[in-house]
Amino acid sequence: MKHAEQVTFGGSGFDRAAHLRADLQALGALARDDAARFMVLWRLKPLMRADGEGLAWVGPDHPILRDAPGAPLFLGLDEDGTARFAADLSDWVPVGLDSAAMGAFLDPTIQLHPDAPEGTHFAELRAVMARLPAREAELAAMARGVRAWHDSHGFCARCGAPSQATQGGWQRLCDACGAAHFPRTDPVVIMLITHGNDVLVGRSPGWPEGMYSLLAGFMEPGETMEAAVRREVFEEAGVPVGRVGYLASQPWVFPSSLMFGCRGEALGRDITLDPVELEDAHWVGREEMCTVLAGDHPQMRPAREGAIAHFLIVNWLADRLR
Repeated sequence: MKHAEQVTFGGSGFDRAAHLRADLQALGALARDDAARFMVLWRLKPLMRADGEGLAWVGPDHPILRDAPGAPLFLGLDEDGTARFAADLSDWVPVGLDSAAMGAFLDPTIQLHPDAPEGTHFAELRAVMARLPAREAELAAMARGVRAWHDSHGFCARCGAPSQATQGGWQRLCDACGAAHFPRTDPVVIMLITHGNDVLVGRSPGWPEGMYSLLAGFMEPGETMEAAVRREVFEEAGVPVGRVGYLASQPWVFPSSLMFGCRGEALGRDITLDPVELEDAHWVGREEMCTVLAGDHPQMRPAREGAIAHFLIVNWLADRLR
């Protein structure tokens, strides 16, 4: 697909400089350099400019980093050699924290740290992802994904003992048994299934009212992408699929998926829902989908801008899938 890497969180050519991750002396020097820049995360939410148009980067001596005692995650190097890191201050507890609102499908809350630069706040990445420049979107996804992995993998999967972060944050090592653990990525297929001039969309139970998207599902061990597409669509909607092709991918770090966008040709139109997976599903024509994307449809809301489902549908409507 010609426009594949234009998807949100797509590659921006950033140098992750993996060769430096094992060099503690070099990483320490880079982190102390006045030119170094730190992304700040609070419970997986990046520190943003208040206008939502970019991340708020801070230098190594900024006061807000006093609440981030752990070693920072080394992200890599900019073209000019500037080192980029991510620091986590999740132990900080904001005054009046609304935990219930934070547990919503999309966290609408923002948090203001007393030492943060003026005009900045912590915000849910999914709420601002489509507005970030490509490089910052990639870095935010990288930092969020690795941080989420650390949060859920503090103990060795082999022996159960506590593990320690190493390699600039890109590995966890168990001192008890010596096992090394690395950030996980779960492969997921997401499918633009068409029949004639129509596309298949559905909604999962618990989604915001009216929200519809493309069907998706996790790949299983020993399974090809093509087989996963056919299996998931048939399991969820009872629709048989013939020819399948790959279109584009997107890191979806909520918390740890890699979405493989595929196109499939349906062999029939009859829908039989699996109610555990889908609350509803429809065939939607091009003209109706234009109405959905414009926000003018009386029943349907589109997939969120920035998600690969939205990206694939827009390119399907523009006939840019080839």
